[in-house]
Amino acid sequence: MILKTNCIHFPGDRPCFANKQFGITCDKCEYYKRVGENILIIKFDAIGDVLRTTSILPSIKRTYPESRITWLTKSNATDIFVGNNQVDEVLAVENNFTLAKLLSQNFDLLLHPDANPVSSAYAKIIPAKEKRGFTLDEKGKVQTFNEEAIEWFEMGAFDHLKKANKKTYQEIIHSVLKLNYNKDEIILNLTEEEKYFGKKFYEENHLERFKYLVGLNTGGSRRWKYKKWRLDGFKELIKELEKYSDVGVLIFGGEIESDLMSELKNSSDKVIDTGVKNSLREFFALIDLADLIITGDTLALHAATALKKKVICLFGPTSSNEIEDYGRIIKISPEMDCLVCYKQDCDFVPNCMDNITSEMVFEKLKSFISL
Repeated sequence: MILKTNCIHFPGDRPCFANKQFGITCDKCEYYKRVGENILIIKFDAIGDVLRTTSILPSIKRTYPESRITWLTKSNATDIFVGNNQVDEVLAVENNFTLAKLLSQNFDLLLHPDANPVSSAYAKIIPAKEKRGFTLDEKGKVQTFNEEAIEWFEMGAFDHLKKANKKTYQEIIHSVLKLNYNKDEIILNLTEEEKYFGKKFYEENHLERFKYLVGLNTGGSRRWKYKKWRLDGFKELIKELEKYSDVGVLIFGGEIESDLMSELKNSSDKVIDTGVKNSLREFFALIDLADLIITGDTLALHAATALKKKVICLFGPTSSNEIEDYGRIIKISPEMDCLVCYKQDCDFVPNCMDNITSEMVFEKLKSFISL
């Protein structure tokens, strides 16, 4: 009997899916696929950033169609890859076996688009024939592997370059990693179970009574409090939407927004609270119910973009230019000279997000869903 260990489906310690499900052996297997280039992607940090970085996968697969792709990330981001058949293995850096598994291989290509000292350390020590993006020097300082990464490196170091940048994040990281950019989409695939979860929520809340469902994302993480819009802005917008009987409002947020969401729910009968204790994948399934999402520059933006929703995104301290709109995103920023500051604290009164009015948002919303 022939054992083809160079097949992309061969796990080593148990039968592959073809043998388990169909009793097929390697010598007669129609699913055999030889492992081509062995590629490692290293991307940690914010879940939303990990999600939008999946846009590099189509370009990799066009260039290396038989490649086997491993993605190294943090454990809180691993669920992003459920249902993503372009990534063969997802490894969490916190797991004890991960580093040993990576060090035992010699990758053909290592891709690391972040100038982050922690993830750069992994990029430095994991063996690969070619490396692109960022690494550490012998003194532990971040350096670039290739000259294409210098522009992004300098943008991270100098505020004025970040503010002047007109390129999208997707365009930039494709350049950093020497990949061809064709405006490929962020990848997020819901499972049938997740679709059923969303359908059940839809039915239990009788959402069929609405022609349009507008999602309001109130979250923005603890770190980036100025990515959040003000409570009064949401209330004013909901009050305006009350005039339209065929429009329902879904509100989204995490546990730190629970009080805010309760207040919004109590402000109108047409507001449906999606809850604050959903898993990441349940959150995605609920986002998928909305026809349009209004959000700050946070995870909900990238999830809604990946799910091909219409989006109105509100920008203050972060760069609107870095967001690829895919023809579905309307961007709103106030008229202020201090935008794209990336500050976590601000003493301006009113601040940038306070200066985004409900009228500005409603005018864009009306044109988007034909109110």
